[in-house]
Amino acid sequence: MSAAHDCDVLVIGGGIVGLSTAYALTQAAPGTRVVVLEKEARTARHQTGRNSGVIHSGIYYRQGSLKARFAAEGAAELIRFCAAHEVPYERTGKLIVATDRSELPRLHALAQRGREHGIPLRELGPAQIAEYEPSVAGLAALRIDTTGICDFRAVAGALAGLAEAAGASVRCGAEVTAIDRRAGRGVAVRTADGTLSRARALVNCAGLHCDRIARLAGDDPGMRIVPFRGEYHDLVPARAELVRGLVYPVPDPAFPFLGVHLTRGVDGGVHVGPNAVAALAREGYDWRTLRPYDLAGVLGYPGSWRIARRHWRYGAGELRRSLSRSAFTATVRRLLPEVTAGDLRPARAGVRAQAVLRDGTLADDFLIQESPHTVHVLNAPSPAATASLPIGREIAGRVVRAMR
Repeated sequence: MSAAHDCDVLVIGGGIVGLSTAYALTQAAPGTRVVVLEKEARTARHQTGRNSGVIHSGIYYRQGSLKARFAAEGAAELIRFCAAHEVPYERTGKLIVATDRSELPRLHALAQRGREHGIPLRELGPAQIAEYEPSVAGLAALRIDTTGICDFRAVAGALAGLAEAAGASVRCGAEVTAIDRRAGRGVAVRTADGTLSRARALVNCAGLHCDRIARLAGDDPGMRIVPFRGEYHDLVPARAELVRGLVYPVPDPAFPFLGVHLTRGVDGGVHVGPNAVAALAREGYDWRTLRPYDLAGVLGYPGSWRIARRHWRYGAGELRRSLSRSAFTATVRRLLPEVTAGDLRPARAGVRAQAVLRDGTLADDFLIQESPHTVHVLNAPSPAATASLPIGREIAGRVVRAMR
């Protein structure tokens, strides 16, 4: 390492992708000095720590996409990782359930895609659905045995520990405020406390703020983060026995969200959701949180209005379910007829960092952009947590090649 540099690689963002990248860098190039800068007081505070905890199979993702490749590889590896590092996990299996005849063609198409991906699955009728989930109603379903659940915050903690044991440093409370990319000399990053860190390379894994970090570095990301809040409920403990594993509806291929689903967590509780609505702040976990700067950024971006025109019916339905307990309950009852509004209690929400292109297209795959001394991760949607280990290796490989 040159005396002009404080470290070799700076990673911005202490979520699961940033921490996986830091660990992968220490393994790909032993001796590499890696520093993770996380603005919060601890790691995994946002997307990593606010999701349903599902280990995804990769069945939804188009052939040849990074999501399909990383999910299939990452799911098996993640289960091995959890077992090796005493992270809570469970293989629960999953049902994707058609509740209306109009959904049957899409369910069959999913089955075909799953077989193309090499995912072991079975097609079930109503009687077979009841064998797995007696309280779930459906005309037909796909059963995938390889999926499960885990504690992603614990996974992130284990990755941070492994990275630090290999020589990396994780600095919390280090919000990046300025980036100076000096031609031929690397990158200098200033944090809110005035600390200046110089490195040979920079990795942007800032999640909800990745586009802003890209612009600080002098790059045009070609997209904007538009935050969508995922609102969850939990089944009250006395009704948790209604769900044994994971139960999903057949997704609408025109929209990137999977719809309200039922998830038994590692804590034994059953999470119901998410309902997806536009958030009023990048970290807007409820309707009361409004940040004018964040909102102005969304309203002033042409892609936001193009999304609204294209998907306003879908968005109106999500908004109605957000504001009406009875409307949300009615959606849940399509899968779980016994549920009443009294069986559901509000739970902690999450915010998805959705990358939107200028033409209003919702970026569906991982979006990784390289520029001098820098790698930007500009879209890391679900299944990023499931696929965090292979994603980390992919990013680390790009950084190592760039430094060489």
